[in-house]
Amino acid sequence: MDRGLVWRGPQMGFARLFRLTDMSEHVVPGTRKLAVSHAAMPWLVAAGVYGLLMILGPRLLADPDTYSHIALGRWIFEHQGVPTVDPFSQTMRGEHWVAFEWLSQVIYAGALSLGGWTGVVAVAAAGAAATFGLLTRFLLREWQPVPVLIAVLAAFVLTSPHILARPHILAMPIMVAWVASLIRAIDERRTPSWHLLPLMTLWANLHGSFTFGLAMVGATACDALWNAPASQRFHVARHWVLFGLLALAAACINPYGPEMILVTFRTIALGQALQIITEWRPQDFSHLGAFEIIMLAGFGYALLRGVKLPVLRLVMLFGVLHLALSQSRQADLLGLLAPLFLARPLAEQFAAVAARRTVATDARFANWAAAGAGLVLLTVTGFAASRHDMMPPADITPANAIKSIDLAKNGPILSDYGFGGYMDFIGIAPFIDGRTELYGADFTVRYDRALKLENLRDFLRLLAEYNIGTTLLSPQTPAVALLDRLPDWQRTYSDDVAVVHTRRVPLTPKK
Repeated sequence: MDRGLVWRGPQMGFARLFRLTDMSEHVVPGTRKLAVSHAAMPWLVAAGVYGLLMILGPRLLADPDTYSHIALGRWIFEHQGVPTVDPFSQTMRGEHWVAFEWLSQVIYAGALSLGGWTGVVAVAAAGAAATFGLLTRFLLREWQPVPVLIAVLAAFVLTSPHILARPHILAMPIMVAWVASLIRAIDERRTPSWHLLPLMTLWANLHGSFTFGLAMVGATACDALWNAPASQRFHVARHWVLFGLLALAAACINPYGPEMILVTFRTIALGQALQIITEWRPQDFSHLGAFEIIMLAGFGYALLRGVKLPVLRLVMLFGVLHLALSQSRQADLLGLLAPLFLARPLAEQFAAVAARRTVATDARFANWAAAGAGLVLLTVTGFAASRHDMMPPADITPANAIKSIDLAKNGPILSDYGFGGYMDFIGIAPFIDGRTELYGADFTVRYDRALKLENLRDFLRLLAEYNIGTTLLSPQTPAVALLDRLPDWQRTYSDDVAVVHTRRVPLTPKK
């Protein structure tokens, strides 16, 4: 960016908006086709993503946490309030806990009630469709359509393993809109719009990733200060600090207030326990995968074309790259946000990439494109509703195994981590479920090591300490083979999903 440019206030954004609106009625013939593509592309991308995800429907239900989120949403509906203590588990019942994704959980529970599992999939698919539609729309402001499609396709590939019917998918479009708006503000040398603040409130009630949005305010504010003329820096700093404070206040408008921000730090503090959960592990480079291919392709393009980035934009890019490398679930951030960080710098360096500034969106065609996309969505959803396989997969749904258990007779259940969500869903207290921030690092690591028989004696102590009368474990769990050999235990049920063991002589319940 040219440091000599004078900082302009928010009014610049309104003036430019009016100019673009006026241009939409006077598109020159040579750019008419491009204007139409700009109007249609975001809607076509959104409709395409939605249709594809509805076809893949059951895959979006393949996470046991979906069961837990719906169970919590139903609990909130029934109690007309949010929980402040754990309402589900047998090991942490009554411990302090906040439902930091409460609004998403209510939405998913409502979707299941109104539309069955198809409704749940449709909500998640709509969240993903909105995300990629918005990403396309924002990138078209800087790039031509072909580079935009390449970037959006790469983003979809990186994000696809994490496109599941869980709260984060509802927060993704907000994240894209929030970060894109901040980046556009510093590119245009103005302060962010105050209209973004309600988005932060919504984000804070949907998913805990809102703290990343708050951190991005700090990062973009530093970029704005770096590029502002010396005479304007105090003015710039004052506006960005005010916006940051208001964003922080907006994030605290939730049932738990500032405590929601602490959830992020509690999650980070789990340390070793996060390595037990697949999506929190670092990227696996033991074999060539999509992440590595896209990352190397990006590095190759930068080296081949001699890409140069402003210092702080490079820091933002490397920040999301670090997160994506250290935790595989954060590949979403790299795929969705890296193009936003690169949009203006690449457009300024390469004419073949840069969008034509004289092209304005054809508003009338945009309305038709939106109507067409809506019709496609309704049609696809109607067909999906007639499918019989639109339900969570069997490997996280041990329904037959649970039916074999005499709950009144056999006592507390030592359950598999992957079965905790389903047990929450049907009202049986699990030993553990996906709320790792509730159970803490020590408990989670102990549980994992015990069931893997890395500490055999502690596994036996765990059975006694919690007065376990029944185990409900995946057939691949090492502890299953040990229970088959223990004289006090007997296998009473098994299938491809779960194995049940019960004590031959039930223990006397602890008082």
